[in-house]
Amino acid sequence: MPTRVERIRGVAARALARLPERVQASLALRPPLVVDGQTLDPAIRLVLMLRPDGGVAPLSHGPIGEARARHRREVLSVRGRLTSVGAVRPTRVDGPGGPLGARLYLPPAVEGAASPPLLVYLHGGGFMLGDLDTVDEPCRLLCHHGAMAVLSVDYRLAPEHPFPAALVDATAALRWAQEHASDLGVDPDRIAIGGDSAGGNLAAVVSQRTRAEAPPTAQLLVYPPTDRPSPRASHRLFDGYLLSMADRAAFHSTYTGDAVPADDPRVSPLYASDLSGLPPALVVTAGFDVLRDEGEAYARALRDVGTVCELHREPSLPHGFLQLTSISRAAHHATIEVAGRFGRLLRATGGARA
Repeated sequence: MPTRVERIRGVAARALARLPERVQASLALRPPLVVDGQTLDPAIRLVLMLRPDGGVAPLSHGPIGEARARHRREVLSVRGRLTSVGAVRPTRVDGPGGPLGARLYLPPAVEGAASPPLLVYLHGGGFMLGDLDTVDEPCRLLCHHGAMAVLSVDYRLAPEHPFPAALVDATAALRWAQEHASDLGVDPDRIAIGGDSAGGNLAAVVSQRTRAEAPPTAQLLVYPPTDRPSPRASHRLFDGYLLSMADRAAFHSTYTGDAVPADDPRVSPLYASDLSGLPPALVVTAGFDVLRDEGEAYARALRDVGTVCELHREPSLPHGFLQLTSISRAAHHATIEVAGRFGRLLRATGGARA
């Protein structure tokens, strides 16, 4: 649970989020923050100012148990009222290393409506952090505003379970969902995969590795890391806006160690030899994010080979904005926009399973 100080900061952040934008900007006592032609959302700027570290302390700092607990507390401390959905059901997904915790979100039932599509969702956290609770509200927003079911999966984390455990679990979760569609009450011909950050990476890789047999119907990639080796301008411009380059390096080394080179497509999907024939994708990037440029490079690479891909950038927001919806109107509106866009993409794409 969040500490008392963290709860106070969370209450303050939610209160600041309700103020008019011009008031938020004036409280910063400094000019708007503009980088690369983009202006940081004033609510996010105020939240960063409230944090004792200014928002730049590495997420991966300290022993793994402490890092996970700190990340969980920070997410829960700023979470507000949860979005209503039709039902939330705890479940278990069969994984090769044993049962995986999961949570099924169902949209409100509509009389006469067909079974909803399903999004198998993989949380972010650098393959080291995060759980079902840290993406509870994002999954609710995706379910409610995308009119789709969401199956959030608690895949195994490094360092206890290094590469390829998370990838194996993500693939198993997709297969389990496809096999149990009738039990879940979802449309078997519209089962997608997606995730944010590390989860977006896993979703992209699973989409590549299953394309020959029963691929997902579509893929949702929210600020995904796609290219470990290449330097990008966004790495320099946005280092420390809730995600640092130090985090990126620590996450990668903890997840893969010496198991695979940085340009292996199983960790850097942009390096796949063939990107054609993949499921339609929605790639979402954040303007103030070290991962912005590699995510957009992946979207362009998909388009270049004829894969249907919609690229959507939120220029005023940082990495992790899905978890900031209660303290930033811009983040809330952005997440609703993502849900609507992906729901429409998923409904427009059917019968894609081989």
